[in-house]
Amino acid sequence: MDTISKQTYRRFLLGSQGLWPGRRYSGISGTESALRQMQALQLDPLVMVARSQDIAMYGRVLDYKPELLYKMAYEKRKAFDYGGWLMMYPMHEFPYWQLHMKHRKERGLRWEHFAHPPKEVVKFVLDELREKGPLGNRDIEGDAVKVWSYRGRKETSVTLFYLWLVGEVMITNRKGFDRIYDLRERVLPSEYDYAAPVDEAEDFFGKKHIAFSGIAREPSWKTGLGDFIHRTVTIQEGKERIERLIEQGEVSRIGVEGFKENFLILSSDQAHLSALEAGRVPKAWKPKGPTTSEEVTFLAPLEIVSARGRAKRVFDFDYVWEVYKPAHQRKWGYYTLPILYGDDLVARLDPKLDRTTNTLHILGFWLEDDAPKDGAFADALANGLKRFADMIGAKKIDLNGVKPATLKSELKMRLKRFGF
Repeated sequence: MDTISKQTYRRFLLGSQGLWPGRRYSGISGTESALRQMQALQLDPLVMVARSQDIAMYGRVLDYKPELLYKMAYEKRKAFDYGGWLMMYPMHEFPYWQLHMKHRKERGLRWEHFAHPPKEVVKFVLDELREKGPLGNRDIEGDAVKVWSYRGRKETSVTLFYLWLVGEVMITNRKGFDRIYDLRERVLPSEYDYAAPVDEAEDFFGKKHIAFSGIAREPSWKTGLGDFIHRTVTIQEGKERIERLIEQGEVSRIGVEGFKENFLILSSDQAHLSALEAGRVPKAWKPKGPTTSEEVTFLAPLEIVSARGRAKRVFDFDYVWEVYKPAHQRKWGYYTLPILYGDDLVARLDPKLDRTTNTLHILGFWLEDDAPKDGAFADALANGLKRFADMIGAKKIDLNGVKPATLKSELKMRLKRFGF
């Protein structure tokens, strides 16, 4: 079993997610390619400065604008939204997800006053969609739920959510962030309207979990697979499946410097690891624009490489998204984002967009103790601020929260060149 350095580990996680050494996608087709590379994109309704999913795409697509995601998914039909942990997935995966949906149907809803909606309510909701076309929760009348539900105040709303989880309806569009549903056969491209064989789907998701993680921790692999296929995977079954994938040459086991547990990678990624260990950047990762050393990237709060404690494990960067913390408990700020410079997380900022004046306000800014403080970093930060402001449509940048004062002065000077 090979062991890689922690730097290789870090660079591979960033590169396999399309974040390093720079953006390598552009346009609407690039937005689709970025999603395929990422494997999944978590969606969130909060829009303090931009939604998490748009910040994630801005970090990968050179000329990204928020409208590209909806166009790619809902007009081009290249992606679909799914799951209680709401994610967007490439559309070509839908046949495999039908296994997950089958298990959802067998188990029914949890935390609701019914596991399966009453048949007459199901028929009513489907008939409404069939006769009236795409509808949202608010468009379908129904009785109030007997017990409070996070999924809606009406039984028809909870039923619509159930039908989405079992694959009978899909999200066809969004108004803002509100879901608009329609019958599956009117949304899903016909070439994907079938269920993949069970064994094929389970192997697909076993490898998808590794691809999504970049490098997956072997002890938690069975849990990741179980989440994807929506059933329990025992320790013994997990071990047997891993060994079979290794014997088939699909998966490889590796070690990472500084970690005791074993990790799993797709064997197809071995060449990338070898290049990184030799100090080279894989040819397929060549950026279309500036590198992250020339222009910093602000990472989304739900970014897979840094969210849920991974920033601490991989980058020694203590990051918690504090939007759900009371104000007096926040250490940093409401919507603080990590800053990627080169292959490291070196700082964080708390941004807010004033839409009445189109001003991007930097409410707070914090450098790590070992962060660079030279002119090259100031250049990269200014370049990153400009691209971020362009993405969200800001015409002004207020640097009031930036410290130290010398960095603020250098940024003001550099941003003047861009018209800010």
